[in-house]
Amino acid sequence: MASLRDLATARSGDKGDTATLAVVCRDPADWPLLAGWLTADRVAAFLAPAVRGAVRRHELPALAALLFVLEGALEGGVTRSLALDPHGKSLAFSLLAMPLPEEILTRARCRRP
Repeated sequence: MASLRDLATARSGDKGDTATLAVVCRDPADWPLLAGWLTADRVAAFLAPAVRGAVRRHELPALAALLFVLEGALEGGVTRSLALDPHGKSLAFSLLAMPLPEEILTRARCRRP
């Protein structure tokens, strides 16, 4: 089954109880396709219940990227959490496992081997 990892890579950041996830297309030509499919609602549903707050999406077309801001994702942040991943690094890798519809992969230029 195809996953988001086939079209993109991801990086994460954190500030307090908020995580940021940047999803960057492997091939910039696929950005419009991915931007049309990967919504804030889809990300929130896929990462629930790890993310308890709002999910906001920012488009960065010049970078062929989408930035997601995840509120309530780090159990209080690095200094307050007993979570194994207080920085949100595993959230980025978890998101890359999101199933991707075959129709998206078929239309994409980048197909990860």
